[in-house]
Amino acid sequence: MEQLLTGPKGSDNKLLSANACGARGVQSNSWSVHVPSDVTGELGKMVVLPCTFTHPYKTFDRTLTAIWRIKEPYNGTVVFKCVSQSTSELCKTAISYKNKYKLLGNPRHKDLSIRIDNLTWSDSERYFCRVELSGDIHDTSPRIINITISSNGDSTFQASCTAEGEPAPTLTWTGPPYTNITSTTSTNHRVTKELQYLTHDGKYTCTAVNSHGRAEGAVYFYKFRASNSSFFLILIFVPLGTKVLVLLVILGFTIFSRGGILLSDVHYAREDIQVFSAKKR
Repeated sequence: MEQLLTGPKGSDNKLLSANACGARGVQSNSWSVHVPSDVTGELGKMVVLPCTFTHPYKTFDRTLTAIWRIKEPYNGTVVFKCVSQSTSELCKTAISYKNKYKLLGNPRHKDLSIRIDNLTWSDSERYFCRVELSGDIHDTSPRIINITISSNGDSTFQASCTAEGEPAPTLTWTGPPYTNITSTTSTNHRVTKELQYLTHDGKYTCTAVNSHGRAEGAVYFYKFRASNSSFFLILIFVPLGTKVLVLLVILGFTIFSRGGILLSDVHYAREDIQVFSAKKR
């Protein structure tokens, strides 16, 4: 749910208005979130941001968390948060930014509405409400959480891809031509598919798909192969020999240059002595 709280500075009526922006009635299976189209509050007073929701459960007695953020729906600053451990327990406030935010609704009754006290122009932001039920996944699009290549310890390799979503996604491996054996395991909303006995070099892509979208991840596999031991030795010693030769050339050039400077100094010294002797005669 998204609400936009705005208002021009210096307006005569000193009002802030909150507008719902395209998120009203957002539904996913039996989930839905509802916000009003417009909310208005007066500077220095309080305003209520309504938010109601539905979920597919007849009863829900596990942990429930209500969250309000600003700016961004997932990474935005949390300005209010409360937690209810069971149906018999009220939602206890865990975060209330500057102690301005108060819960008005009852999350157990599918109402996340909050009140903002002492409105200022700095409260002009985008607001997002969210409910989290313990053990339930709300972001239903697939998400790849791990993709790796590993060795089995017997000179064979396998690729593994793990993804989650609701409903559980279907995983597919694509890449170089192969006849690899695959195996799939799943736990609740998480699925893992392994591609065993990799034989071809290249890029292997894992695709996760369900009714709400798709996600992709990729790994690269390159296995070193030496045709024979002589070729292997050549690969190692040719670059090493080249480096040694270059080092000897540099060292020899340095020694020669220093010797030339010394001979030159001696030569000039002898010339000076000869010239001096000639003048004495």
